[in-house]
This record gives sequence, structure tokens and C-alpha cells, in this order.
Amino acid sequence: MANATLMFTLTLLSAVALFVDDRLLMGESVWVKPMKFGFAMGVYGLTLAWLLSKLSKGRRFGWWLGTVFAVAGLLDVGAVTYAAAHGTFSHFNTNAEPVAQTVRTVFSIGVAPLLLITLIIAVLVLIQRTGDRAMTRALRAGLGLAVASMGVALWLSNSAGATPRTVTDANGNQVSMKGGHGIGDPDGNGMFLTNWSTTGGDLRVPHFVGLHAIQVLLLIAAILGVLATRHGWLRDERVRARLVGVAGLGYTGVFAALTWQAKRGIPVTHLDWQTLIAFAGVAVFTLGAGAAVVVAARRRSVSPTDTVPARVCSAVPAHDPRATPEGLGS
Repeated sequence: MANATLMFTLTLLSAVALFVDDRLLMGESVWVKPMKFGFAMGVYGLTLAWLLSKLSKGRRFGWWLGTVFAVAGLLDVGAVTYAAAHGTFSHFNTNAEPVAQTVRTVFSIGVAPLLLITLIIAVLVLIQRTGDRAMTRALRAGLGLAVASMGVALWLSNSAGATPRTVTDANGNQVSMKGGHGIGDPDGNGMFLTNWSTTGGDLRVPHFVGLHAIQVLLLIAAILGVLATRHGWLRDERVRARLVGVAGLGYTGVFAALTWQAKRGIPVTHLDWQTLIAFAGVAVFTLGAGAAVVVAARRRSVSPTDTVPARVCSAVPAHDPRATPEGLGS
């Protein structure tokens, strides 16, 4: 929670700095990256804080995992902010000057624990239930996708190839860069705010999608829980869990398609026909599987014995003493 508080504070301060600091890196404010990193880490930190409070086993171990994650996250986002304050690049910067060296050192210490701890927490959730079946399934699928997204983040370091290049930072200094977010065009034009490449593939897209899968799936589980108060066929938690499972599979398909598309150098703003077919396949599977779960649940919710009492009563002779209260009592 302390980490999340610091991250959201950084987000607000960076948003203000956008208007008072006119320095630019590759055409965008030097404070855009700290703002985005702060917000993403804050949201993820809140989610982990809530999740760790739900553990029924290993709660103390989970507390230590959360603490280490918070420190590692603070180091990583702090390094991004440190580089931004000096008007230079935090990622892919191979210069020998002190700021770049400090940032590389911090990243070498702080990045790996984020992936490792998320993986361990995913295992803790996998071996125990942290709520009803729908919530447990959402947490398991969401944490699995978060681990995959962090793997994609590590992949980013070599995503643009090993060819070095030179760019200019906000101070007019030359910076030697190796690697990049974009694939096919590492320093191409980017989308507004996200800066995702519009001229090449960009692994930041699947990284973002996978990292926030847990929030999306938990939201779906919560919505299904609310709908269950109005629709009887949703009151069975097994039905809600199956629907969350279908959503998790569909989300995984989107994540995989985005990763495949980015690695082929295709920008997310100009999808090719192969990627569109992949998305269509994911959509057909998700809608079809979801519809099958809903139809089966609605059929089971209709009682097949609604008319049985009448048939049973008509089968009892009128003179049978068992048909009278006295007979029933005897």
C-alpha cells in the first residue's frame, strides 16, 4: 500500500510536470514515461495488496513477497523517474555517463524480482482457494498472464535487434541506444500517450494487455456475481467459474495474437489479415464456448419435476386413509 501511494503520487506529479517542463524525448514529454509507469505499478500494487490479504495459507510468506515486490517496483520506477529528471533515456541507453550507468545497475537489481515474485504468488494462489470458484479462477488466470507479460518485458531488451544507433536526448546530447520497443522500426512514430509504435511491431502492447489481465478478469467475476442476484442460473458458482475460465482463455488468445503480431513487425494500428484471422478465431471460440456454458446452465436451472406433485396426488385413491391428515400422521 505504501508503494501504491508513492506510485499514484508520482503519477499526479508527473501529470503536472507535463505542463511546466517543456523538455522532449523523441517528441514526447520526458514525464510521460514516469506517469505511465507510476500509474501501472500503482494499480498492480493495489491488486497484489488485496490478493495477499485473501491468502488462507502462507500469509506471512505472502507479506514478505509483497514487501520485496514493493521495494523492487520502487527501484525500477525510481530509475525511470531519475532518468526522466535528467532528460535522458532510461531503457536501451548504453552510454557510459553516470546517469545511464546508475539506471542500468538499478534495472539489473530490480527487474528480475518482479517476475520471480509474481510467479511465486501465482503458485500460492494456484494451490489454495482465495474466494469462490469464479474469483479463484480469475486470479489464477490473471496472475499467469501477468507472469507471461513480464516475460515479454524481458524480451523487449532485444526486440529491435542488436544494431546500435545514436539518438538525441532532451539536453541535446548524443545517446547510444541498443535495442528498442519497436520491431522493424525501433524509433518510429508512436501513438498518443502510450507511444506504441505505428510504424512497426511493439511488444509493449501485449506486455500491457497481459499485465492488467488480472484486473479485467476480476471485474468479469464481480459483474457475474452481481448478475447472479437477478438470474437464478448464475447462482451456481460453477457456472460463473466456467464463464470466467472462457474469458481467461479468450484473453490468453488475444495476448498470444498481439505478441505474434508484434514480433512480426506489424503495428497495432495496421493489423494484417493473418492477425485479423487470429483475432476472429479467438472471438468465435470465446463467444461459442460462452454461449454453450450459458445454454447448459439455463437448461439445468429449469426444474424437470414441476408437474410431478400433481401426478403423484392423482395416483392416490380417494378412500386411502393416507390421503387424510390423520392417515399421514399415523
